Amino acid sequence: MSNSEARPEPIIIQGGMGVAVSSWKLAKAVAVTGQLGVVSGTAVDAVMVRRLQQGDCGGHLRRALAEFPYPRMARRILDRYHLPGGKPADEPFSTTMVLPANPTQEQLELVVVANFVEVFLAKEDHNGLVGINYLEKIQTPTLPSLFGAMLAGVDYVLMGAGIPRAIPGILDRLVDGEKVELPLNVAGAQSSDEFVTRFDPMQFTGGEIPWLERPKFIAIVASGTLANMLAKKASGRVDGFIVEGPTAGGHNAPPRGKPKRNERGEPVYGDRDVVDLEAIAALGRPFWLAGSYGSPEKVAAALETGATGVQVGTAFAFCEESGFSSEIKADILNSCRHGEFEVLTDPLASPTGFPFKVLQIQGSISDELVYNQRQRVCDLGFLRQSYRKDSGELGWRCPGEPEAAYVHKGGEIEETVGRKCVCNGLMANVGLEQTRRDGELEQPLVTCGNDVRNIVQYLATADAQSYSAAAVIDRLLSGIRLKVQA
Repeated sequence: MSNSEARPEPIIIQGGMGVAVSSWKLAKAVAVTGQLGVVSGTAVDAVMVRRLQQGDCGGHLRRALAEFPYPRMARRILDRYHLPGGKPADEPFSTTMVLPANPTQEQLELVVVANFVEVFLAKEDHNGLVGINYLEKIQTPTLPSLFGAMLAGVDYVLMGAGIPRAIPGILDRLVDGEKVELPLNVAGAQSSDEFVTRFDPMQFTGGEIPWLERPKFIAIVASGTLANMLAKKASGRVDGFIVEGPTAGGHNAPPRGKPKRNERGEPVYGDRDVVDLEAIAALGRPFWLAGSYGSPEKVAAALETGATGVQVGTAFAFCEESGFSSEIKADILNSCRHGEFEVLTDPLASPTGFPFKVLQIQGSISDELVYNQRQRVCDLGFLRQSYRKDSGELGWRCPGEPEAAYVHKGGEIEETVGRKCVCNGLMANVGLEQTRRDGELEQPLVTCGNDVRNIVQYLATADAQSYSAAAVIDRLLSGIRLKVQA
């Protein structure tokens, strides 16, 4: 029996945020309280490589790598990327691009190992529950990522930003060491095309696969229709749903119906975007509500609707254990004390085409001056899009790359307007900003939910400078405890 099956479902799910904002340190801090800690699975290979090049302060990565079940793979990564003492501050990081559709063994090893390391560290020295969050939009790393997380004993897999219909069955097959494949969403694909990415655990490991357990799968949805479809037509069992509203941070589902925008240029959500929670409950699966549920009153209200609990991201994003740089956290806390903040649901920022919550901070990519001065470069590629070339081959492009390159690949120039380099911006949020040839540093791009205005409630005193993940849990559950005591 797996750890997740042996325990009741958590009331609080900590959101899997950004690139390394939901790091192993945050997930562990939440998991030890008895709730579900979640690591972000986005770009964990690039994060691990850059941390190793910074010297691996504290030796955490090396400690996890020593536990990886295939020592030669771990050693190859250490030998290639670890720089004792760290690289000089003015030198760039070695670049790592997102996996191609047909990766090499070396490329696969990096992704598998990185996912193992992140989950291993989150689960180390306690018996709490740990999940990992992936974006369905980022497809090529998904299969080896799942395998790596399962090697570390991940308890839950959470996935949104698309329709993750194939994932439950993939988890079933990976448990048995079977080959898996994932169809790719390719722009311009014809009915006769077969664009897929594949992963063979037996080939990858040389036939030596350890015992694996299937993690529970939770789909992140924004409508009862999608939840119903996944419950009935997914390739395997969907164990629950996170019902995410448009006030949540990161990527939001676009509004249903004809697009409308308010005076700030944000997409307008209406009655059609209100989720039918009775229909969700009728599916008979656990479900959690997300999007501005970061208060004890909201947690209690969610439980009264029949929800199992809530997913909270923004409150954890700025706590002591989150991956955001200390400077960003201090800035945001100070701004929230004085009510000086602005969250914009930007319909253009993300190359995915999904609306994206952006916190307006001077000196960040959301600052128009910084955005206009930045020279476009796409050297991470996690949000790039696949398309069918005239030759019938698979190609890749990103609306955030240089405009001429995007148009040369068949993209429309209009699609590049307002697009921001989300990948590099998110890396800068956590102290992993790239140094460019001219010495310039990539600037951050902070995303959070509308609930950021309320994070001061977690401070122990009016003049406190920070708060912990445990303080967030205590505050969120306080209303429930009071009712039980009454």
